[in-house]
Amino acid sequence: MSINIEDFLSTKEEQDIVDAIREAEQNTSGEIRVHLEHSSQGNIEKRALEIFYTLKMENTKLQNAVLIYVAVNDRQFAIYGDKGINNVVPSNFWDSTKNSIEKHFKSGNFKQGLVDGILMAGEQLKIHFPIAKDDINELPNDITTS
Repeated sequence: MSINIEDFLSTKEEQDIVDAIREAEQNTSGEIRVHLEHSSQGNIEKRALEIFYTLKMENTKLQNAVLIYVAVNDRQFAIYGDKGINNVVPSNFWDSTKNSIEKHFKSGNFKQGLVDGILMAGEQLKIHFPIAKDDINELPNDITTS
């Protein structure tokens, strides 16, 4: 069964996700984005990487941006962190965030999965990339689609 991206989340749910991004980014210089797409057309990690670069997320000063990519009709998601993050964190860094998102997604609670994942990512990023006095929001907080 095919789902329209527009029907995946309600307007209120989208706002809750944007609010979670703002909240998560209050304590870290890291940047978090969410991208929704119908299908990854195959390899979800490869597609998440392509979207990461399409959204120019590699241009953050500390290379500490994170993309949560969701292929709606494939019922899959991926988390892609830039090299600034991956250079300082253990290889299993995103496992707890992925597990939390997956648990909610399996029960059909997509909004809560994304909100919890975003907040967890923010907490984890805060450890390695605490907010600086001169921090600016380098990337938009909106949800992107393609």
